[in-house]
Amino acid sequence: MDFYDLDLNDSVLDALDDMNFTECTPIQEHAIPVILEGCDLVGVAQTGTGKTAAYLLPILSKLSDGGYPSNAINCVIMSPTRELAQQIDQAMEGFSYHVPVSSVAVYGGNDGIRYEQEKRGLTMGADVIIATPGRLISHLSLGNVDLSRVSFFILDEADRMLDMGFSDDIMQIVKHLPENRQTIMFSATMPDKIQELAKTILKNPAEVKLAVSKPADKIVQSAYVCYEAQKLRLVKELFKERKPERVIIFASSKLKVKDINIALQRAGFNTGAMHSDLEQSERDEVMYKFKTQQIDILVATDIVARGIDIDDIQLVLNFDVPHDAEDYVHRIGRTARANHDGEAITFVGEKDQARFATIERFLEKDIEKRPLPEDLGEAPAYRKIGRASSSGSKGKSSSGRNGRKRNERSSGGRRRDRRKNKPAVADPQAPAVPSSPESAPAVDAKSSGQPADGDAKKRSRHRHRRRRHSGKKGDESASE
Repeated sequence: MDFYDLDLNDSVLDALDDMNFTECTPIQEHAIPVILEGCDLVGVAQTGTGKTAAYLLPILSKLSDGGYPSNAINCVIMSPTRELAQQIDQAMEGFSYHVPVSSVAVYGGNDGIRYEQEKRGLTMGADVIIATPGRLISHLSLGNVDLSRVSFFILDEADRMLDMGFSDDIMQIVKHLPENRQTIMFSATMPDKIQELAKTILKNPAEVKLAVSKPADKIVQSAYVCYEAQKLRLVKELFKERKPERVIIFASSKLKVKDINIALQRAGFNTGAMHSDLEQSERDEVMYKFKTQQIDILVATDIVARGIDIDDIQLVLNFDVPHDAEDYVHRIGRTARANHDGEAITFVGEKDQARFATIERFLEKDIEKRPLPEDLGEAPAYRKIGRASSSGSKGKSSSGRNGRKRNERSSGGRRRDRRKNKPAVADPQAPAVPSSPESAPAVDAKSSGQPADGDAKKRSRHRHRRRRHSGKKGDESASE
């Protein structure tokens, strides 16, 4: 299905024409009609599937159609992080180019000038607010914002917000909203706490659920089984073999991010750190330097896993195993985007083996275990803890000097003989996942030529658009 088959406002379609977006992703195809009908919605789909456009386009269409107060806040979009709020704001600028809708992004960590700009936009009644919970509550407590006439309340990455401890903040914000509103909630996962939140703030919601996809098959995945003390040396060894360019290193805590960043800088690598202790101006500067390739390596917490829009990341390195399979998919999904190839390497420590086995079960494959460089010493044995791969591959772990495994205990408590390790079996391919950025629809955007300029060509586009519905629907797309 393409966007012309949906009942979107012509001004919104004009913006999509200018951006050469034609075809909907599955989440957009199913969510947009529900939102246009005015129903509450729970959407479950992972990052990179076009969720941002799935709610922005119908909201902009409805606001453009009119009937909403011009001097009031009509829509509140909640984001768990500043980076995602900025990304949504950028998408809003593109989609609303031909739409008379005003918006303001509200997030913490800014200087006084930025705060005054936010206050001015809120008091004047911007149509759409894109906000992080803490910053919006700050403005509410100071009387800078009136949410009594809000028509649309959207929670983006709701599971991430609850993981970050924003549950009470969300409920405090809800108290300022009118009962008669449309509430839309998107989440990458649907744990019990999300279901409880949905029951509390949504009314008879429709549900659109897309299964968590496997990573794109263009991502070459591998792992090193190692001790914690070997990880930093291993990073340096890897970058001796290949010059690091467009690399993201994910670590489990901001303290570890700081330590890794300092250690790599002392070793002569061009790195930057991204974590929650940075001021917003510092975070903006780091991201700008990374996007413009002034920084080769970005060391970050999971704050970046769902809030970065860069298409040419070459390597994602998991310094620690992610907490669950969904986080693993989000992390490595930063690479192999927009038809680029990519690689993902994970360091599996002794205490992380069970967690990594769970990820392998989800992926239905054994991820190749590479042998450590000889000068790093022996590595711990990798135990397949209760894991059975449905893909049928039997990947063998390589560790220690010359690819020899350490002694490991059998299930009966006796030690097995040391044996030479067999080469790892090549990974079977996993199903592909759409890899488009969240800041724009994850669509197969085939260009149909240069965007039309001037009112005459725009009217011609509209006539062609309507003519398609009178007999040439379906496969006969203008871009095909």
